[in-house]
Amino acid sequence: MSEAKTSPVDREERLAVALTKALDAVQRGQAPDLEAYCEGDAAMASELRELLGMASIANFPRHVSPTIVDDRPVEPRRDADPPPSRFGDYEILREIGRGGMGIVYRARQISLQRDVALKLTLHGALTGPAERERFRIEAESAAKLEHPNIVPVHDVGEYEGRPYLSMQLVEGETLADRVKRGPLPPVEAARLLLPVCRAVAFAHRRGVLHRDLKPSNILLDRNDVPHLTDFGLAKAMENDVALTRTGAALGTPSYIPPEQAAGNRGECGPASDVYSLGAVLYHTLVGRPPFAGASPVETVLMVLEQEPPLPRAIYPKVDRDLEIIALKCLQKPIDLRYESADALAADLKAYLNDEPIAARSGRLSQVFGRMLRETHHASVLENWGLLWMWHSLVLFIACALTNVLGLAGVTSPWWYLALWTAGFGAWAAVFWTLRRRMGPVLFVERQIAHVWGASLICIATLFPIEVMLGLGPLTLSPVLGLVAGMVFFVKAGMLSGAFYIQSAALFATAFLMVMMPEYAHVIFGAVAAACFFFPGWKYWRQRLDSQGR
Repeated sequence: MSEAKTSPVDREERLAVALTKALDAVQRGQAPDLEAYCEGDAAMASELRELLGMASIANFPRHVSPTIVDDRPVEPRRDADPPPSRFGDYEILREIGRGGMGIVYRARQISLQRDVALKLTLHGALTGPAERERFRIEAESAAKLEHPNIVPVHDVGEYEGRPYLSMQLVEGETLADRVKRGPLPPVEAARLLLPVCRAVAFAHRRGVLHRDLKPSNILLDRNDVPHLTDFGLAKAMENDVALTRTGAALGTPSYIPPEQAAGNRGECGPASDVYSLGAVLYHTLVGRPPFAGASPVETVLMVLEQEPPLPRAIYPKVDRDLEIIALKCLQKPIDLRYESADALAADLKAYLNDEPIAARSGRLSQVFGRMLRETHHASVLENWGLLWMWHSLVLFIACALTNVLGLAGVTSPWWYLALWTAGFGAWAAVFWTLRRRMGPVLFVERQIAHVWGASLICIATLFPIEVMLGLGPLTLSPVLGLVAGMVFFVKAGMLSGAFYIQSAALFATAFLMVMMPEYAHVIFGAVAAACFFFPGWKYWRQRLDSQGR
């Protein structure tokens, strides 16, 4: 089937099926045949390769086929199985919306003589079990929620094999349509998001998570009152089946939180919807979502790996308080976000009342606590744990040999230069090769590798500098502690604040090396090896636990 003759929705489903086959093959220990799964479609095979890499990075459960909801505009087209002008009790008037999962029509409910929004599946009578389940979830979720800012569902049923939902018709436009005209004034953005946050908080109190909050799911009526709709990806808080069912949807990449994008890497809860609300607020302030890659796969990787650009760097007119509120919602660690949608609503209300916002406050204990916590990048260390333990052994052996050469009276700097350049260069090549065999290398890992590489270059240059200054070999060795301490200081900011402890220990080691020059390298080797070994052991065990070993 050529790509030109395949609709975006059909192609997305084919890609999901191909990914399931590829993941099953990986689970069986076989090499997946991507071209065969994609039926010779080279473009789809390339996208499948990216998606498979993302699944490896995010540790998707092998039995889950992650369907990414692509929120990019869909060109209007005739449905493959269009409804008749009369659809049961409804008279179809015109199409008013279309997305990746369904079509919404303006219709007249004949029995009650009222206009409604009638939502139908894209595939008519051929609708699969996943789409039918989505309709059921949306109906059940909305039925629990009677709120002035949530679009109610009037009726749910099936006509001639085609599921449908009948909802209140909201005359107006979506928030996505409004933002297309440019960033909203700060007060207007806060005013529109405040009732949405309260509606989400109401849903949470009723035990419902939305999981697909985005501007196109917020309808603005003619009085500019926002109404939240589309609970098709909602789940009950007490029931996690929706997250682990085959074909479970991730949501729209630009607005999903990292834990939702990562599948089994974290639990979705109220804070997940808070993240999405922050992404919507961010979009209204700057005119674009916090993350927007060239493809859904690229966007998900950005959500997992990167921090959003500062709103004022994109649009200087953004109010500072609203920027702080949005960025607090978009924190990747769940406990750094607002604890609830109510708390977010309270800060938006404080902003509108020109009162201090809670996001600006912070106790000294909280500041230090955050300094020592892991960042969202720390999970990559599960790929480095065993390698760090081996590195600790290599590092200690190199330091011990250096100490032995020094005590033996070796005065030629070239022996030391060979050990710390050729020796560590060979080990670095082996280390990096072993890491690449574990799967795709993330952007943050490349940054760490560059810092490590820079430290090796710095250490290697100490030997010729000693010669140029007329100093004896190993005179500048205490600098090793300073260089290694700097490397761990950088790692603390990128990976885990706990590395500040290792950094401090290595900085202190530099002074010990000055005080005890005869055993300087053994001291440094022992401290540096411990700094690598114990975190390596921790993250290696963590990786084994995540794999159920």
